[in-house]
Amino acid sequence: MAVEIKVPALGESVTTAIVARWLKQPGESVAADEAVAELETDKVSVTVPAPAAGAMGAHLAAEGAEVGIGAVLGTIEAGAAAPAGAAPAKAAAPVSQPTPAPAPAPKAQTEAPAGADYDVLVIGSGPGGYVCAIRAAQLGFRVACVEKRETLGGTCLNIGCIPSKALLQSSEEYHAAGHDFARHGIVIEKMSLDLARMQANKDEVVSANTKGVEFLFKKNNITWLKGFGKVTAPHTVEVDGKPVTAMHIVIAAGSDSAPLPGIETDEKRIVTSTGALALDEVPKSMLVVGAGVIGLELGSVWSRLGAKVTVVEFLDRIVPGVDSEIATAFQRVLTKQGLKFKLGHKVTKAQTKGKGVAVTIEKVAGDKAKGGEPETLEFDVVLVAIGRTAASKGMGLEEVGVALDPRGRVIVDEHFATNVPGLYAIGDVITGPMLAHKAEEEGVALAELLASQAGHVNYGAIPGIIYTWPEVATVGRTEDELKAEGVDYSVGKFPFTANGRARAMGCTEGFVKILADRKTDRLLGAHILGPDAGALIAELVTALEFGASAEDVARVCHAHPTLSEAVKEAALAVEGRAIHI
Repeated sequence: MAVEIKVPALGESVTTAIVARWLKQPGESVAADEAVAELETDKVSVTVPAPAAGAMGAHLAAEGAEVGIGAVLGTIEAGAAAPAGAAPAKAAAPVSQPTPAPAPAPKAQTEAPAGADYDVLVIGSGPGGYVCAIRAAQLGFRVACVEKRETLGGTCLNIGCIPSKALLQSSEEYHAAGHDFARHGIVIEKMSLDLARMQANKDEVVSANTKGVEFLFKKNNITWLKGFGKVTAPHTVEVDGKPVTAMHIVIAAGSDSAPLPGIETDEKRIVTSTGALALDEVPKSMLVVGAGVIGLELGSVWSRLGAKVTVVEFLDRIVPGVDSEIATAFQRVLTKQGLKFKLGHKVTKAQTKGKGVAVTIEKVAGDKAKGGEPETLEFDVVLVAIGRTAASKGMGLEEVGVALDPRGRVIVDEHFATNVPGLYAIGDVITGPMLAHKAEEEGVALAELLASQAGHVNYGAIPGIIYTWPEVATVGRTEDELKAEGVDYSVGKFPFTANGRARAMGCTEGFVKILADRKTDRLLGAHILGPDAGALIAELVTALEFGASAEDVARVCHAHPTLSEAVKEAALAVEGRAIHI
């Protein structure tokens, strides 16, 4: 009997996905719940489990095809065995995304075509764009960067990573002063919040960073072309209507907040992350739509400052893509901090009403049988944080023939080249995780490839951080992925409750988790929930990059007393020989 393999629900706003690759071929034996295909969206990459044991049937969707939620991907002949002599399926490679091989770089062209204004012209001055520009200038290219904002740095420095981290730090200090200082013998009789001063500090931090990029441009002789850039030909960009030519044009336009269908934002009551960073008063109540990184970080900020925060998530878990054991523990911590969660729910309507917003929330279609009618609740502020979309529209890309995928991302090869000669793309505007440091690595790699060097990015060793407190940090494979792909692995864990420095800090929530190949001990993945997890993960990213084993990490001397000792202990625990637990 043929059993259909369908595309599962993937998130609040996700209606389609791309078939990244098939993990099982027709005729191969498949165990129940074994991963048969890998899907990719802007928010997450997921594997699709087999609904039954048997033999893999036909692929009804080709690799690279866009498929809708609930669509049939293929079939499994339930109970059937693979044909005699069929080769056994191989275990999946321990990387989270195929790593492009360092193919021969394009021939170096350090002289622009006759009459060209620049060798390299970068559109967008976010982390990917400005880093690419600086590296290209270091390599001897004549470089210009187009930026439409009044300041450099793109979304990240102006309305994203940097201002959010400033508010996260300030709100952490405020919360600690009111809840944690007393245990250290620091008693504050009267404490008040000066939100205007806190927002001013955020703005000062942003200004320092954007001016820093401007200084680096001057230092490296990079021309800042102020205005909106539009590609009009393979080697030509119009900046506010004025044509500029270059041998190589790099699209580094970044991404925009993804809209929630039917919900209009005003950045006052119904806001994206941009509006949530600029509120001039603490709302009494806030609804966060989407339990991803942005929603939980900004929800934490306003919760610490006094707002009652509720988080609605389409899926039955928070932070999709994060190791499920880490995610479950993380949700417990956030709940303890005061955040409330409505998982398996969706927002169908949000309308301003007086000084607040009336929001209709209901269970997702598959959960209606579990009871409950749609409910309408009122909140002072609603934050829509369901992900981001590639900022590829309105730049003339389609007009000059640049190929885009169904999600609007620019299609590039292993050298970040588009199908149009002389035109390249990096960062959020192409496939892969929308992370500033991923964009930076691509910017450096592209600049070096243009200079005939061996630019390369290992996508299996890109860390992801959630800057709440405690933080979440992850790199490599999750335990869920290893189980789905049938990889034989070992796991080592160590809690911060057993770490001396964490006890002294009063920050003992969370643990370090390391996954290694059971036969070779090679590191496959690492996941941390705990204090300064974002800094601690760097050691494990390095280990993963160089193909180190868990024992390699365990054998390295870690200073005492430090939080990093928890990493060493987790590595020791892979072989069941942790010392301090």
